[in-house]
Amino acid sequence: MLDFEACNTARLQSDTKYDGVFFVAVKTTKIYCRPICPAKPPLRKNISFYPSAAACEEKGFRPCLRCRPETAPFSPAWNGTKTTVARALKLIEQGALDNICIDTFAEKLGIGSRQLSRLFQKHLGTTPTQVAKTMRVQRAKRLLDTTHLSMTDIAYQSGFKSLRRFNTVFKETYKRPPTEIKRRSRL
Repeated sequence: MLDFEACNTARLQSDTKYDGVFFVAVKTTKIYCRPICPAKPPLRKNISFYPSAAACEEKGFRPCLRCRPETAPFSPAWNGTKTTVARALKLIEQGALDNICIDTFAEKLGIGSRQLSRLFQKHLGTTPTQVAKTMRVQRAKRLLDTTHLSMTDIAYQSGFKSLRRFNTVFKETYKRPPTEIKRRSRL
């Protein structure tokens, strides 16, 4: 439960320590703000405090256009482009790039493929396609080590579209064929 007096004091002082900790909802305008909003402070009788932007919106308030509460600390927008890359990585790990092209994948993220590649270069030093390829090989290696599946099954379960491509990528990565790795894991 938010303490009204503590929140009100922080709001009136525009205390940055409370930015993202609570939000100020203005009953008369139906707008909610961050405690550091540069707009003229509303009257005490016209405000209420909520612990999240979602709680404000659930009560019918809309975000302020000046302080942009969606960019408050701890929100995805506050993390900036790292959030997009993190979301992309999660989707790639789930196999998103195994069945669709990079353009379609980027579109799902709400950006263009060139921008996605720039973000990956900036944050990871590689491309989304290379990340997907690495994850496929790592999945395959785990399956080789822990299962008795056939090479074809391992290839398809790892996200490769063909056994031939699986063998090629595996040899490029480990400098030996997958059958040799599988034999070693059984010894």
